[in-house]
Amino acid sequence: MRFLHLPLACLLTAAPLAAAHAAYPDKPIKIVVPFSAGGIVDSVARLVGEKLTKQHGQTVIVENRTGAGGAIGTDYAARAPADGYTLLLVSPSHAVTTSLQPRVTWDPVESFRAIAGFGIVPNVIVVHPSVPAQNMAQLIELAKKKDPPLTYSTAGIGTSNHLSGELLAQEAQIPLTHIPYKGQSDALNDLLGGRVDLMPLTAALAMQHVKAGKLRALAVTTSERAKALPDLPTVAESANLPNYSVGTWFGLVAPKATPDEIVNQLYTDMQAILAMPDVQEKFNMLGMELNPQSPQEFDKFVAAEQSKWAQVIKQANIENN
Repeated sequence: MRFLHLPLACLLTAAPLAAAHAAYPDKPIKIVVPFSAGGIVDSVARLVGEKLTKQHGQTVIVENRTGAGGAIGTDYAARAPADGYTLLLVSPSHAVTTSLQPRVTWDPVESFRAIAGFGIVPNVIVVHPSVPAQNMAQLIELAKKKDPPLTYSTAGIGTSNHLSGELLAQEAQIPLTHIPYKGQSDALNDLLGGRVDLMPLTAALAMQHVKAGKLRALAVTTSERAKALPDLPTVAESANLPNYSVGTWFGLVAPKATPDEIVNQLYTDMQAILAMPDVQEKFNMLGMELNPQSPQEFDKFVAAEQSKWAQVIKQANIENN
């Protein structure tokens, strides 16, 4: 009966904490998207939010906080209370922004902890039909001889398109001129018009134009062949560049001090959501190849991405101040 002599304050303190964790979530959850509505990051967040709402009966709000290549929304999420009610939908910019914008006050590893990784959308290296290259080996040979250098368009500095092109230039040791645009649609329009030579383009969008004969697909940028494009080789195998691997990945994170109980609950929720056939079908339509990752796996993945791209960005002397 000694427990009756415990200080009353201890019992009163412990009970609300246990109840709070057990009741999670007991109010609306916010998923911050650091980019504008209508893009693929926003689409992924809204799909996950819709399912999470149905799972718990609590409203999940997707809030778009744009600006500075995703840095503004990410900063907002990093400063939010670590109580599981403000989450952040992340993509490759999450791991590269600190290398592009040294003045940001958050860090993808130190300021956040992972909830789950979802999967990856491959890019496809596509060329305008006027470019005399039928495969990656021919493209690399052409790039070594071309004067002025071949040009590639992207959705902007630090995007997955840009990193795909820069890594190709470094790994293949070829000159490529980067032409950044304000968005993927503008970059694609100039490629279709023949004003630039090539582009690492999101797979689902790329194949629409390849099938129409407006572009030629050479390879996918991920380390493994895309399930939707099994006959298209990877850059690594077709160009003999074993270290080449780029894709647009997605996941969910929370402020660093978020309790284990809440992270584990949300990871369990994400496992259930990613196993739903209709979710898998919608992600497939977005061109995503599902590859669920646990909090520990996704934390390691983000740290590895940050280290990898910091080296590439430093070597290329890329800045986006």
